[in-house]
Amino acid sequence: MSIFANIINDLLSLLLPRVCIVCGEEVEADEESVCDLCKLRVPLTNFATDDNNPMVCRLRTHAPIERAAALFWYSRDSNWRKMIHEFKYRGAWYSAEKMGEWLGRELRKSGNFDDVDLIVPIPLHTFKRLKRGYNQSEHIAIGVSRGLGVKYDFRAVRRVSNTASQALTQQSERWRNMESVFKVRREQQLRGRHILIVDDVFTTGATTTSCIESIITACQGDVRISVATLAVSRRLVEEMSDRYDV
Repeated sequence: MSIFANIINDLLSLLLPRVCIVCGEEVEADEESVCDLCKLRVPLTNFATDDNNPMVCRLRTHAPIERAAALFWYSRDSNWRKMIHEFKYRGAWYSAEKMGEWLGRELRKSGNFDDVDLIVPIPLHTFKRLKRGYNQSEHIAIGVSRGLGVKYDFRAVRRVSNTASQALTQQSERWRNMESVFKVRREQQLRGRHILIVDDVFTTGATTTSCIESIITACQGDVRISVATLAVSRRLVEEMSDRYDV
């Protein structure tokens, strides 16, 4: 970094102190977007190194996948949950990219995602994207791309049904809502490749499964698919632990 760039950074730090995107406390100049204390406290899942984790078990009951991983546990009243809401509903897309980069580094460190060819984020419907101004999953994908060293494609899959928010929807209704929601429009970009689907939070798996099925159908099965999200619901883990040896 040049001397001029260092001076600019120092001035910005004085005018706009850097804060942790999780706890909001000021961070030191040599720290990243998440402070060292929050990094120590993050409830990591370590799913990237576990071939039989609850996400894999859930998804494989509906569709053939290679691997699945989430960076951390998603639980109520957690600062990590609040952080996701910030970039999902309040425009903090920069946080989504930084967290995506962290996720990408963890995937790369595991060595289990080295053969991924392309990253595809879960798309938003056009109306919802215009209202929000961005798609948080795209920004997560940008970060994962940096951390994993793999290109992304935002146009390969589109959302053709403007479903309501799934956050407060019953599990059975979520699955009905997600039928025929996605359509692949660039199957030639996906066919014969290993695709990594990226999203923010994995809860029931209904949205992810719908996207997977649309890709498999469009590619006539000539595709491999893995999944990566920032967080995974603890409730899913408890449910899958009761059903499978996970």
